[in-house]
This record gives sequence, structure tokens and C-alpha cells, in this order.
Amino acid sequence: MGYQVTAYFYNPNIYPDIEYQKRLEAETILCSHLGCRLIEETYKPDEFFEIAKGLEGEPEKGRRCDKCFELRLRKTAEFAKKNGINKFTTSIVISPHKSFQKLSKIGENIAQESNLEYVAIDFKKKDGFLKTNKLSRELGLYRQNYCGCKFSLR
Repeated sequence: MGYQVTAYFYNPNIYPDIEYQKRLEAETILCSHLGCRLIEETYKPDEFFEIAKGLEGEPEKGRRCDKCFELRLRKTAEFAKKNGINKFTTSIVISPHKSFQKLSKIGENIAQESNLEYVAIDFKKKDGFLKTNKLSRELGLYRQNYCGCKFSLR
């Protein structure tokens, strides 16, 4: 089953600004290589800090991360709905540090509320993580060494 992919780059959680720029540049190179359209949402870190209030001390994979995933997937669904796109997913699940089940549940809940379809594809399967590492080396892409938010820098 094929899809016409539009990449939506909404990452208000990324800290600091220079890290955001590095990740955006890598996404731009990747989308160019894959021939897919890239939409960059305005970088508004305050949107992340607002949902993270009171959860700053949470461990990785805790409630702060759940709220971050929800924020980003909800914004993605809003973009999809507004632009006549009836399906959405996330590339976050490629990370071996992220729970496919947790992200799928969040995505499916948002999809149901939005009358959209969440495409639950576990990109880690069939050596997906290894393949993305190989491709990123071939393209010389920046590879981050932390989740992205200020609180994961500990």
C-alpha cells in the first residue's frame, strides 16, 4: 500500500534553538532525498513548556513525554484535517526508545476525536531502525543524542 507523504515538522519541544535548526536541516535533506513535501510549522517552544508545566521532573518515558506526544500528534491531526488529508502517523516510533503501543494509542484516540485515521506502522520492524541509520549515514544527516526537550538534557 503506497502513500503520498507530506512531512509535517512540528517540534516545539526541541531545545535549544540550534538543536531545532539541526533537526530541521536533517528533515529537509531527507524529504528532498525521498521526494516528499515538507511543511514546517512555526517554532513555538512556549507551546511545549505550557503542557510540560508541573511535569519538569518526570523521568523519560513518563507523563511529560505522553503530553508531548499528544501535543504533537494533535497538531498533526489538525493540520491534516485542515488540508484535506484523512490519515496521519508519526516517525517518532522509529526510535527504539519510544513505545509503539503508547504512541499508537495516543494517535488512535486523537484520530477518533478528529474523524481521521491514524496509520499505526511500527517502523522498527524489518530492521527499520538499522535502515534509517544507514540512510542517515549515507546522506550525512545529523543524529541527535537526546530526545530533544530541555528536561531530557540531564
